[in-house]
Amino acid sequence: MGYDPGGAARGAEASVPFGVNMLAAGGAGAITAVATNPLWVVKARLQIQDMGVVVGRHFKAPYRNTFDALRRIALEEGMRGLYCGLTPALLGTAHVLIQFPAYEAVKERLARDAGSSVSDLNALQLSAASMVGKLVASTCTYPHEVIRSRMQIAGETSGIGKQVKEIFRDDGMRGFYRGFFVNLVRTLPTAAITFTSYELIARHLQAPAGDGIRPPQEIGGG
Repeated sequence: MGYDPGGAARGAEASVPFGVNMLAAGGAGAITAVATNPLWVVKARLQIQDMGVVVGRHFKAPYRNTFDALRRIALEEGMRGLYCGLTPALLGTAHVLIQFPAYEAVKERLARDAGSSVSDLNALQLSAASMVGKLVASTCTYPHEVIRSRMQIAGETSGIGKQVKEIFRDDGMRGFYRGFFVNLVRTLPTAAITFTSYELIARHLQAPAGDGIRPPQEIGGG
């Protein structure tokens, strides 16, 4: 029998416990949230700066561009301004802890209904599973995006409870899902393309080794 240099690696990957995969995904999500938070702050403020007073914040002068916004926030508000909204962003890493198990569960259900194995699911079935997983995760975690945006616009690094009370007082539960439909229009097709492409390409490349690769785990919400 010939030696397969990639066999050990594939075997090790296949034996990684599910919980370890989830922990790794959550850790990667947390690192990404910390690294990119300043850009999310800038994005939120650029989107609303022409709207005048929003959530109690009035901008003295509009930001000219992304770099101008980063520079002014750092000078006027310091690191606190660049990292406002970080706490809800970190809470949003729970997204993958919901999405991936939901995705796997839907795949298994589709395979059972079709009387086949998960590795035999076609592109349409994989797309459906990925979108259902994304929909479930987004429905559960979307409120953190609303809270995060409000804190980033207002320049607050704490006070999640205050934001929750204000949103519920002003709009009820509906307020926690503002922009939810637009978010789905953006993220569902992305999830379908990403997961389905990965599954099919990995299946093709690893055909001799069988079904041993898990799909990519998306990082954070939005």
